[in-house]
Amino acid sequence: MRIVIQRVSQASVRVEGKVRGKIGPGLLILVGVGIGDTNQDAKYLADKTVNLRIFPDKEENMNLSLVDTGGEALVVSQFTLYGDCRKGRRPSWHLAAPPEMGNQLYQEYCRYLGEQGIHVETGVFGAMMAVEIHNDGPVTLVLDSKGCGGS
Repeated sequence: MRIVIQRVSQASVRVEGKVRGKIGPGLLILVGVGIGDTNQDAKYLADKTVNLRIFPDKEENMNLSLVDTGGEALVVSQFTLYGDCRKGRRPSWHLAAPPEMGNQLYQEYCRYLGEQGIHVETGVFGAMMAVEIHNDGPVTLVLDSKGCGGS
């Protein structure tokens, strides 16, 4: 699994013009599921997400986690994180999981976040969405459960 985490002061997601998820301070998390990913990948990334020390303390050092701050999470599915652009000009999606598997692991990731006391809002899996974010920092990280991308 791959996720892109952005620290935000607020974020929302709309589907067909209607707000489906909205948070205040916390994290916007884009989630992509790849072929071969399992519940263990979802759990690993959820644990990593809630415990990353990327929020400022009183001295403005990044020493606090999402759990420490009581922040919220807006989780949006994004299979395009598995776009392979090495050949030609059109990305290939052959590394992305099929929709049924992708949705199941996306839901598991959200469930694991919630189990750790995080208020979770979501988009709609597979829908065209408009995501509005107010980056805080900006702080943006890419995590990959297979060890690529700095996780």
